[in-house]
Formats: sequence, C-alpha cells, structure tokens
Amino acid sequence: MASKIPSTMKAAVMTDLRQIRLVELPVPEPGPNEALVKVMAVGVCGSDIHYYEHGRIGRYTVKPPFLLGHECAGVVAAVGKGVTRLKPGDRVAIEPGVTCGTCAACKSGRYNLCPDVRFLATPPVDGAFAQYIIHREDFLFPIPDGMSYEAAALVEPFSVGIHAARRSAVQPGETVAIIGMGPVGLLAVVAARAFGAGEIIVADLESHRLEAARKLGATHTVPVGRQDPVDAILTLTEGRGADVAFETAGNGKALQAAVGALRRGGRLSVVGLPAQGDIALNIPFIVDNEIVVSGVFRYANTYPDGIRFLASGLADVDAMVTDRYSLEDTWDAMERALTARSETLKVMVYPNGI
Repeated sequence: MASKIPSTMKAAVMTDLRQIRLVELPVPEPGPNEALVKVMAVGVCGSDIHYYEHGRIGRYTVKPPFLLGHECAGVVAAVGKGVTRLKPGDRVAIEPGVTCGTCAACKSGRYNLCPDVRFLATPPVDGAFAQYIIHREDFLFPIPDGMSYEAAALVEPFSVGIHAARRSAVQPGETVAIIGMGPVGLLAVVAARAFGAGEIIVADLESHRLEAARKLGATHTVPVGRQDPVDAILTLTEGRGADVAFETAGNGKALQAAVGALRRGGRLSVVGLPAQGDIALNIPFIVDNEIVVSGVFRYANTYPDGIRFLASGLADVDAMVTDRYSLEDTWDAMERALTARSETLKVMVYPNGI
C-alpha cells in the first residue's frame, strides 16, 4: 500500500449492549479484486440501533467486539490485484452486501436473496465505524464530484425505496401511499417521485417527519393519532384508494392500514420488519380485490440508479442529516439516534473528521 496510508486506524467498537469504545486496529490490506476505502460518512440505521440496544436481530447475534454501520461512502485509498474499475482517489458509494455471484439467486439477478451474502454490520461481518474498510470492487460505485458523502451514504436506504417501487411496479401518475416516515420511508418518497408518482400520501405519528416528507416531495400528509390513515387516504382519493402502498414502519397496525388503503387491484410493498411474526390481515379484502403483496428484502441492482437520481438534485437529501458526530463520539451518536426519534431524522458519523 502507499506510504501515506497509516499502519493503524481508529474504530468505534461495540463492546456490550449500549457500549461503544474507541480502539486502535491495524489498517487492513486489500486482497485480489478488493479496494481499501477511507470511510468518510456513515449513517446510523435502525438495524444498528437494534443491535446496539438488544444485541440481536432474529438469528443474527452480536458477539463483541463488533463494528456497526453499513450506510457508508468514502474514497478509495488503495486497490488490490485485479482491480480494474477503480483507482486511488475515486469517491465511492459502498453497497454493503457482498454476494457470492454463483448461486441461483445471484445468477437470476436477485442477488439480495443470496444465502451467502456478507453484509456490513450484520454479524459476524464487521461494519464501517472505522477509518478504513476493505470491500470488493464490484460493490463500490463511483459518485460524481458534486455529490456529498452524506448523500452517497444515503443511497443505501434509498435503494430500499427503489426496490420497493420496482417490486410494486409504480407507474407514472399513480397515487402512492407510504405508511411510516423514518429515514427509509422518507427516501421512499423520493423513490416514488423518481418513478413518476402523481400523488404521494404519507402517514406518521411525528409532525417533524411529515414536514420533512413534504420537503422531499410528498403531496399529502396524514398525522396518525389525529386522523385514521385509511379514512384519510380514501378521502384524498375520492373513495378509490391508492394504486400502490409501501409499509415502511415495521408495525402491524401500519401494515393493516396499508392494505386497507389500496384500491381494487392495488399493489403493496412490505418493507418494514415488525417485531412480531404473526399479523392479522384482512384476507377476504386481499382476495376480493386482488391485492398484490410483495416482500422487500434489501435491494438488488439499485446503486447506479440511486446515485443518478440523488445526484440529479431530485431532492435535497442532505437536509435529512440532522445530527453529525466524529468517530470519537460514536456512542453519543448511537444514544442520540436511540433516544431522540422525535427530534432526529438521520444521524451521521464521520470516521475521518466532520
């Protein structure tokens, strides 16, 4: 590696539940078809918070010490043998899930379903709360000079919205209802705009998130708690219902509302992961109205479009970053994201300085 790359780096390591410690680690060396990336921005995701607070998500269990963080972007510092698409100095968005490329899912183009995916910050794979990480070349995507590292990091949650729009086949001019305005829901608003949605109706409990959704392109907002989302969406669509609904809250009631808000023949993308596995749904309604239900697991083949959409200025996603922390203050960043949902949108950590 080039001499300007240090031999050691700082990393913010999870050592126990709700515990983060700054440590010194060796800077890794890229192997064949890999690049060493100097990490410039990492968004704190809901899954990071869940691991931080509970230590597990389903069958994935944290075994400390462990590095969180998978929404990330940076600059290529060095490349290994066989790398042809990248060179040191290239600014890149990092797609966090490295797949095998040879299984049936990968070969069919649905590589998000690869059983052997190695996804940053999904145990046992360490994440990006470090000054440098190694990543395979084909999951690194150059970004234009005018695109911020923050926006490039947000391509990851934005990709979920793109995948949801593709799964539900959003068409120009259609009405899209989105239940849940966390960061994924907010970026799903941008995705719906990118796919040409005519009306975008959003629902959430938090007024500041509804306001953020309006700034990103939502045409109507429904304050859950003061209005029933199904009634509101039916009223706004003159009783017809939405053409498409995204459930992004990970909540049983939100999922039921998303189904009930659809027109006959409507399509639903289920994005959120609820804590409980069994949720009662109105099956006669789904059958009688031929509702098409699609699960959305991460994304596949979205990064080039995601970068293009966000770099175009379609929406000011940089404004979603409400809180900024240095790597040394990662514990504060995690606590802020965990305890201040009513005040924050996206918390960002900067491993190599703000």
